[in-house]
Amino acid sequence: MVYVSKAPTVWNLLKGVVCIYKPAGITAAYVRKILLGNICRDLCELETRPPASHVFIEGNPSTSLNVHVSPSFADHPLVVGPRYQPDDFRCTWGAPIGKNISGVFVLGLNEGNKIVKNLHMQRPTRVFRLKGLLGQATDTYFSDGKVVEKATFRHVNRSKLDTLVASIQAAHQKQMFHQSGVDIQSQTAYELAVQGLIKPANSKIPILYGIKCIHFEPPNFTIEVQCINEHEVYLKTLVHDIGMKLHSVATCTSIQCIRYDSFTLEHALLRKHWTLQHLMDSMSESSRLLKETEADKRQKSAFLVKSDMSRLKAPVVNNDEIETLY
Repeated sequence: MVYVSKAPTVWNLLKGVVCIYKPAGITAAYVRKILLGNICRDLCELETRPPASHVFIEGNPSTSLNVHVSPSFADHPLVVGPRYQPDDFRCTWGAPIGKNISGVFVLGLNEGNKIVKNLHMQRPTRVFRLKGLLGQATDTYFSDGKVVEKATFRHVNRSKLDTLVASIQAAHQKQMFHQSGVDIQSQTAYELAVQGLIKPANSKIPILYGIKCIHFEPPNFTIEVQCINEHEVYLKTLVHDIGMKLHSVATCTSIQCIRYDSFTLEHALLRKHWTLQHLMDSMSESSRLLKETEADKRQKSAFLVKSDMSRLKAPVVNNDEIETLY
């Protein structure tokens, strides 16, 4: 844990990435406002710089003059306001998050803005837990809307729901290869699949990499979704469409983000911990986490991939020949 006492020193250290737990029902902009307000409050409680010195001369010019130095009231916090204000900070987020979504929320402070933007440009996957309610539908596809339709759900069971979500996942997997312009049954599709997640060129097309039901107790159910390019309305619509395909109706009651790239709920700070000390610790933990993630993405084997071997003019030594050398 990092302990600090001087505000100017802390100010120079506030440049990194923080991971917090965003409550549902408030916007990302309001979260940013609360976060910066807490940072400014805690900074002003630390040891700040004294007011600037005011030099003035008193006395009779014909006899003697006296030079006096005193704190300047023009630089006093009671006159100009707190030393640190929210406008002094640069804070933004990479991946957008809706008002009704709770969970992992990653923000950048000052120099950390570049990190979160670069992380968002890599389009990492996010994992959501969606809770739904069978038997009723609202005009907003969420529980806060007006109920516009009701239907029976007695015929819906766990096996039907599992079969439906499996078909949705298969359809999206086929869509991934379609966006890449290759046939899913071809060798090229296999080579793309073994390299990792296939991401569409268009960043506005939502893709589901995995979807499964983790809890089913009618009329309530919970599904877990791993996806990219998603947004709040799309996730609400997904729950609504599941209810329609089950020959019933469904409404989304909760959306929780449980993972963003390598950030999980274990790294997210609760609202009671949105203080300067905990945010400093979160920046340190996030820096370590990002370095480990970047190291995992590097090539771990000394062997060249096939595309790199084809560019070499020297003969390639296979594994059998390597074993004979030892």
